[in-house]
Amino acid sequence: MEIAIGSDHAGYELKRQIIEHLIQKGVEVKDFGSYSTERCDYPVYGYKVAKAVASGECEKGILICGTGVGISLAANKVKGIRAVVCSEPYSAQLSRRHNNTNVLALGARVVGSELARMIVDCWLEAEYEGGRHQKRIDMIAEIENDEFDI
Repeated sequence: MEIAIGSDHAGYELKRQIIEHLIQKGVEVKDFGSYSTERCDYPVYGYKVAKAVASGECEKGILICGTGVGISLAANKVKGIRAVVCSEPYSAQLSRRHNNTNVLALGARVVGSELARMIVDCWLEAEYEGGRHQKRIDMIAEIENDEFDI
């Protein structure tokens, strides 16, 4: 499994820690930037990671900004992306099991590094259950394609 990862300046330090954690677990990581704490724009990195996941270049993605919100909004604009912002492990796990999320967003100003590692681990270890949840994923895709008929 190869994970795409990206952050803005606010998430840079936490991104470095998450990369190290993933490598220690034997996960391949592709870093899409940013590469410093110099001020930058989170939509750039949300887009790069989302495109890598949507194209199949990487299986999943992890994004980090100050709150996780802005960068996840940018990622969710890419067709096929279901990005979730999580501040605790339970939501991360259920987002994978029920919503088949393919991008996890974290807030470096919201969660500490140890909690972030726990969230990442729960998210990566959880598997999509399919079944009754697939209907809702299909509905989300219909909305995305402007084909949703209520």
